[in-house]
Formats: sequence, C-alpha cells, structure tokens
Amino acid sequence: MESSLRVRRFEGLPSPDEFSSKIESANVAAVFHGAVKDWKAISRWNPSDGGLDYLEESVGSSVLEAMLSRSGRIFYGDIRSHERVPILFSTFIASCKNHLQNLDLGSSFEAQVCSEDSDLANSDIPGELYVAQVPIMNSERNERCPLETLTEDIQMPVFLGMKTLASINLWMNMAHSRSSTHYDPHHNLLCVVSGCKRVVLWPPSACPILYPMPVYGEASNHSAVNLEKPDVLVHPRAKNYEEHSQKIVLHPGDALFIPEGWFHQVDSDDLTIAVNFWWKSDMMSNMLEHMDPYYLRRILNRLVEKEKNQMLNESFSGGSKFIENYQLADDASEDNHEMDHYKLRDTTKENSRRHGMLQQLEPLALHVLYELVSLVHKTISVGNQNGSTESTSKDSCSPDVEKEQIVKDNPHLSEIDTVANIFLAVEPLVLRNILLGMVHHFPRTLEALILHMLSPKGAEVLTRKFDEMDQQIMKEEQCEFYRQFYGVFDDQFAAMDAILNGKELFALQAFKNVLDKYLGAHPDQPNS
Repeated sequence: MESSLRVRRFEGLPSPDEFSSKIESANVAAVFHGAVKDWKAISRWNPSDGGLDYLEESVGSSVLEAMLSRSGRIFYGDIRSHERVPILFSTFIASCKNHLQNLDLGSSFEAQVCSEDSDLANSDIPGELYVAQVPIMNSERNERCPLETLTEDIQMPVFLGMKTLASINLWMNMAHSRSSTHYDPHHNLLCVVSGCKRVVLWPPSACPILYPMPVYGEASNHSAVNLEKPDVLVHPRAKNYEEHSQKIVLHPGDALFIPEGWFHQVDSDDLTIAVNFWWKSDMMSNMLEHMDPYYLRRILNRLVEKEKNQMLNESFSGGSKFIENYQLADDASEDNHEMDHYKLRDTTKENSRRHGMLQQLEPLALHVLYELVSLVHKTISVGNQNGSTESTSKDSCSPDVEKEQIVKDNPHLSEIDTVANIFLAVEPLVLRNILLGMVHHFPRTLEALILHMLSPKGAEVLTRKFDEMDQQIMKEEQCEFYRQFYGVFDDQFAAMDAILNGKELFALQAFKNVLDKYLGAHPDQPNS
C-alpha cells in the first residue's frame, strides 16, 4: 500500500478550509474520532438506554423500504440477491427489541467488544432485514423523506462547511450484517451513532484486484469477488486483495470519510445505527457534460498506456533471463562462446570488409545477432544454408524462398515472444548496431524477422527502442539509420505497416485488458 493512500486519523476536527484543501482534495479516506459525539442522537437513539422506544415514538408510523436479503445477512448490490420491501418502522423496531431481549444484551450492550476478526459467515444469529440508505434528507429527489424529523437529532459536521449535500441517510440493522464490497459515486461521511462498524477499504487503483461487475449491469459499482472465500481460479488477481486493503473500526461518535470511488465492505454488529452524508465531489460537480467523451478517451488512453507498461514489465523477466543465460554461458564456456561468434564470422569470411564490421560488435551484440538469425532460420524451413549460393552483399537466402517457406497465418507465430524478450534485454544503441549488422549481412533474414516473426509485443518493444534511440543520437544519425533499416525491404511501406499493425494489436490487447480490469466487460465473450 502506497503511503500516500494510507487512511489518515484525526483526533481533532479540521476547519472547513483544511478539510476541503488537504483532505477531500487528496481523495484519501480519513477517520475523525469523536466527530459527532455531541449529537443528540448518540444518547436519544441508544438501544440500550431506551433509544428504540424514542425512535418508535418519533417515526414509528413511517413506512420505509428495507432490504430483504436472499443471501443471509450479506447484502449484495445485485438486485437478484435482495429486494426492497415496504415495512412499518415500528414493526422493524419491535423486531429489534425482541432480538435485543433474546440476546440478553440488556445494559451490557454498549460494552460489547467490536472484534475485527468476527466471523460473519459462521454466525448463526438470525436476521435478514436491513434498513439501508433510508433518506432523512434528499435533495436529488423531489419527495418527502419519511424520517425527516430525525434531522433535529443530528447536525452536519462543521468541517463539511457549506457543501451542497445530495442526501442524508439512516442505516440500521437488527442482527450482525455485511454490505458487500462496493464503491459510491459520491463522497461519503459515515457517522456511527450506536453499535460498531468494521470497514475494509481499497483505493480505486485496486479495482482490477476486486473484479468490478460489468459497467453496463445493475450492480456496476460492486465487486464480483466473494472476499470471504475468493476463488482464485475464477478471480486470480484477487489473491492479493488483502495487501491493498485497510481495516477501520468505528465506534459511536466516530466518522469516516470515504471518498468517491473507494471500494469498501462494511460489517455491522447487532443493532448498529449510523447516518451518512453524501455530496458530489468538486471534480464531478465541475465536469462539463459535453466534455465527457473527451475525458473518457483521455482516461482510457492513460489506462491503456499503464496496462501496456505492466504487460511489458511482466515479460521483462524473459529478457533478463536471456542476458543471464548469456553471461553464465560466457563465464562457463568461453570456447563455446567463441564458436558462436565463429559461426557468424564464417558465413562472411569471403568479404573482409563485412567481416571487419562484425568484429566491431561487442560480444553481447554479436551473440544477440546470432540468436536472432538462428531463430529466424529455425522458424523458416530453409533448403540451403548460407554459402550454397554465391556470396553477395545479401545473405544466401533469397526473399522468395524464405517467404514461400513461412507458414503464414499460423497462430503460434503471433505468440512468439522470444524476439520481444531479446529486444527488451538490450540497450537501444546496442540494438541499433545489431540491426545494422543484419542490414549489411543478413538483410533477407531481417526482412523475414520484421514481416513474419514480429509479435505485437515485439513491435511495441521495437518502436519504444527506436524512440529511446532517437533521444540518444543526432538527427543526421537517425535519418541514416532508418534509411539503411527500411532500405532492406522490397516494399518499405509493408515493413512500416507490419511494425505499426503489430503495435496497434498490442495496444488492442491492452485495451481489452482495461475493459476487463476496470469495467468488468469482456468483449471477446459472446454473452458480453
């Protein structure tokens, strides 16, 4: 967990300016201990001290919509797992009284220990109703709120200043319950009035680990992972979910700022009552609707670039292993290493100028050149090796022979990443010398490598190396390198197309990964 994303804790309360400029703007969760301890609700709603009678007298005649879970006391966002049912608040309160009496909590209710390790799944306490998100105030809907009279017992925390609230809501459960992992589209200040809540938090950047439900679904803001027992075969990235989580325990009077987009799972002890405040973030409030398509494209581009980097980082071990193997072989058997060099040099011994050029390559560069040439010739069935035809400025394999012997449209060719790993392993200027060596000694092999063996990942790595190379050499050197490199090909535009098409295919795979990780969409699956 990055230190910048750690939940901050405050014993004192910030001013409205401090909250807006230093806490809210950072978009990181924060705990304010005792923030609402002076609310009248803290004493008036206390179930162990007549609070249920007070609520029954004040708003017992109100008809509320409660959540009825079909999955025990875990309340999932998917409407297939629960339904909203109308219930007279006094009926729910009566059930709470019976539950309190049956558990024999009585006066010891407030002394109940709120354990972080409480096992909800193994608890056999009954209760499937949850008074969740029942509005005390709602500015987004022009309708009367049934619990509006409860506003007398609460006050908006001073540090929220003059913020325009979207809603104030009551949350009250009879038995131990859990709200499944989800995020909200508003900033949220969760205030505990009675009981205890344990909140597990994940920053928005942990989205891929939590497998969000499809963005087009009814529960798009919920995680698809059962965090009680994650199935790593179905959700392999979820195995690291705990490393990115933070656990917070809230007692009466405490408040937790949950920024928009932060995933959270909330466990509530028996007869826990809370109030939350929702408001739009400044970013969302100031976002102009006609700019949405542009913002969407910019954000997707940024995520795709991040995904491409991650895909290459995951592959870099292949390039590192290639270098390590070379170094081990070099240390263990210098004779064999020299034999590899001899194989290359022997193919060009009739041309002393070219032989001298190969001798100018560093041992690693010469080794890489040999590996690339060998790789191409192993992949392509070549009837005659170098030397079977007259020595020319080109290598012995004619373009037509090589191209005809390539198994076109063979799926495994698109999956070959050895070339990409080799490109990854060498420095840009070293790769430049290797490619120039192929230009002068193995042009047809270079042509086959680029046109027929360059995977999408290889194309992405090659263009990145070109960009890095351009930063290290003069403009004249750049022009001369590309003149020689593309001059090898009978059709220079075909070579450019092969590289750019591969690069775009790599980006397309990264884009599909982004849709999966962040939007829960799987475009390649028929049922999507």
